[in-house]
Amino acid sequence: MKNFIYALCCLSFCSIVGGAIYEHVNIVPQWAKAPPASLAMFQGDYGARVEVFWMFIHPITLFLFAITLFVSWKSARRKHIVFPLALYLIVLVTTSIYFVPELVEILGTTYSTTIDQSLVERAHLWESLSHLRLLFIAVASVYLLSGLTKPESNKLT
Repeated sequence: MKNFIYALCCLSFCSIVGGAIYEHVNIVPQWAKAPPASLAMFQGDYGARVEVFWMFIHPITLFLFAITLFVSWKSARRKHIVFPLALYLIVLVTTSIYFVPELVEILGTTYSTTIDQSLVERAHLWESLSHLRLLFIAVASVYLLSGLTKPESNKLT
């Protein structure tokens, strides 16, 4: 059962990494290209609502991390859970302090066919910093996955 719970935690966390990679390859470059004109993909009745995925996956992942940590506390896997969880919490805090508010402000810009250079610069800064954020969670996910190779027994090594 411990292996199953750990695997679910890994799957959920890797879903976050996958979602972030998808957004960084397909969505972010498009909206960051030429705002506010490029923001049309998020506006109107049929605009993309990418936040639905993130609002769904983060609580599930945190819950799975908590359960996994609880059942693996006295095992060699503990550090393979604590380190990724700590990085993930740092990413969540920075996301709530900077990334979400900045994104909401940029995406809330009124549509215009003209390109606002200051908005383009803000978008590119957001994108660059978000690549760093993605790197942190990718590294954390590899470390979390490597914990599956550790024994689930209640012996710390």
